[in-house]
Amino acid sequence: MKKYVKPQQALRRWRARLAAAALLAAAHAQLALAALPTAVPPSTGDPGDNWLELAKGYIKDGGIILGLGLGIAAFLWVAWNALSKFNEARNGKAEWGEVGLLAIVGGGVLIFIAFLLNEAAGIIT
Repeated sequence: MKKYVKPQQALRRWRARLAAAALLAAAHAQLALAALPTAVPPSTGDPGDNWLELAKGYIKDGGIILGLGLGIAAFLWVAWNALSKFNEARNGKAEWGEVGLLAIVGGGVLIFIAFLLNEAAGIIT
């Protein structure tokens, strides 16, 4: 037979467990905070104690990383289209000239995107 526990008793037990867990976590938190690494400064400028320059440097670095992500997405898009066109040509639904044209145009688009991203990174920094 299962023993019935009153709601007040169950609440007191959970409070005691929660307090013990909080004390244990607080004891371990002091040990964990002791060896945290310092934050990496942004690549542009020496912020010193100026928080605005620090934020501006991190925003510039984030913009460059966002542009890198855009370039990766463009590369994946062109590669996906080229593979799908290649598959269509193998199945006889498209001509091989379309595959070659897509490869040349896609390569040109990727070169143009890389050029624009490089210019944007130069303007940001």
